[in-house]
Amino acid sequence: MNAAEWTHENLATQGYCLTGHEAQRLRVDLRFPTALCLALVITALTLQSAFLVALLVPVGLVAGWTSRHPFDHLWNRGLRHLTGAPELPPNPVRRRHAFKLATVWLAAVAVLFAAGANVAALALGGVLVAVCGLVTATNFCIPSTMLARLDARRRKEVAA
Repeated sequence: MNAAEWTHENLATQGYCLTGHEAQRLRVDLRFPTALCLALVITALTLQSAFLVALLVPVGLVAGWTSRHPFDHLWNRGLRHLTGAPELPPNPVRRRHAFKLATVWLAAVAVLFAAGANVAALALGGVLVAVCGLVTATNFCIPSTMLARLDARRRKEVAA
């Protein structure tokens, strides 16, 4: 499997129904929301700021409970026009579920920082950075992959 096929498979695992051409055109653009979140999380962790981490929780809530990540709007209404890139499609359910998980994770990190448990906050935040970094760099989303496997298992059980 080549890189383009792997990227297309990763996006399909997140729930996107894209043609090969669409996946190729969006493979970088779909990383914008997670890349911006990643940069903000790294900044908040570096500053060990409960407040900055907590500011990302509402962003995650919107991303998880609506079809658009707030940073999709930044891309669709502004940045994409600089390069003539296509508009980002709505986020599929699996990707939104991954955002919900990240939101809970962010809230836990914020609470840990607020409680003075900085080492625990940094450890938990480091895992979040690793997972978010992976999806940003490769479009491989661990939570979406786990959810896809659960969905496949459920379908198999129902069919049996």
